Parts: sequence; structure tokens; C-alpha cells
Amino acid sequence: MSTAHTHLSYNDYAAGGYASNVAHAARGLLAALFAVKPRAEDQALEEQRHSEATYLSRMADDYEHIAPNLSAELRFMASRG
Repeated sequence: MSTAHTHLSYNDYAAGGYASNVAHAARGLLAALFAVKPRAEDQALEEQRHSEATYLSRMADDYEHIAPNLSAELRFMASRG
């Protein structure tokens, strides 16, 4: 029994093996899933898309009486983001 005890020590797992690699990957995955904050660039891009969609919608309202087909296309583009 003493040989089995010395063979399965904490140091064996700390040196790196399959189980420690899986545990390390799982910790990395959880950290990536729960610790990600949106970048400022992403937020700025989302605001730009929103303003472009608003602009296209207003343009569609302006052309509703003159060219209804164009107005429909502009609304479609605005909805696509």
C-alpha cells in the first residue's frame, strides 16, 4: 500500500497530465464565459449601426409618398442592421 500511496501524489498531477489539462481548460472556458466585458469598440459599432438604421428609417418616411418601393427597400435595409 505504501507504494501506491507514493505513486499517486499531488505532485504527479501538478506536473501536468490529462486530468490537469482538462481542469485547466474548463477553468479557462468558465473564465471566458463569465468574465468577458463588451469592448468599447463593439459598443461604438452598435451605436453606429443604430444611428444608420434610424437614418434609413427617416429617409424611408421622406420618400413614402414619392417612391413607395424605394421606401420599402430602405425600411428593409434598416431592419437588417
